[in-house]
Amino acid sequence: MIVIADGGSTKTNWCLINEAGRKILFNTEGYNPYFSSTEYIVESLRKSLPDHLEVEKLTEVNYYGAGCSTDAKRKIVADAMKQIFVNAEINIGHDLLASCRALLGDEPGFAAILGTGTNSCLYDGTDISLNIDSLGYFLGDEGSGCFIGKRILSDYMKGYMPKGLRESFYDNFALTNEDIFDHIYNKPLPNRFCASFSKFLYDYKDNYEEYTFSTIEYAFTAFFENLVIHYPNYKDYTLNCVGSVGYSFRDILSVVADKYEMGIGKIIRSPIDDLVNYHLNSAKKK
Repeated sequence: MIVIADGGSTKTNWCLINEAGRKILFNTEGYNPYFSSTEYIVESLRKSLPDHLEVEKLTEVNYYGAGCSTDAKRKIVADAMKQIFVNAEINIGHDLLASCRALLGDEPGFAAILGTGTNSCLYDGTDISLNIDSLGYFLGDEGSGCFIGKRILSDYMKGYMPKGLRESFYDNFALTNEDIFDHIYNKPLPNRFCASFSKFLYDYKDNYEEYTFSTIEYAFTAFFENLVIHYPNYKDYTLNCVGSVGYSFRDILSVVADKYEMGIGKIIRSPIDDLVNYHLNSAKKK
């Protein structure tokens, strides 16, 4: 039995392929090694993996994760997986490569992640050929849920948010400015905290279309200005994207992409189905 997993900073989508070839899907929280230690990942997996999952029978685990971009960060995750999946071969890759394989398969092109965080690259059909670092939630991640959430929080705290939306925000979260500062500066996973508010805006978008459009357009314009347009000949590619933010606001993403003369390709919420198919097809070719 093998497992394929796509791990973002917030959620990990897993697919078990059993001896009969049946696909069994399940989820856990996300494990970004910039924020999660080996010990934390082990404890979380022990609590959240399905009871019916016979971990000792797994022979291969292919895990693609946010933050798994260096040997040191991959080791944090690999060491945790080895403690859980004791008999399996452990393969740790970057979630950006998972997105490329899900979006483009064996074809070259441009791929991006717009979820809790942001990432982007050129893909040569086998591997990532060029990646401009998005610099994470503190210095960059333009276009991400965290980037949008920070803008929402700033508007709420400064009183710039439309009155009715601001009241709904407080009704939903009952957060004071002091509470928000405490979450951002003193509590763990501030990127996930900020990103959670992009869903709030999506839920209220029909009632506050102008505010929603301006906020999301600002984020996606920053994504293009700081990342996309710096790729050589970017207009020669279509914009292929994975992630809840890109998918949920794909209408606005299309408007912004059109301004930069970049066509829209494949936009999906999660890569797991296409990623599993990629691995199954690759296995058939061996």
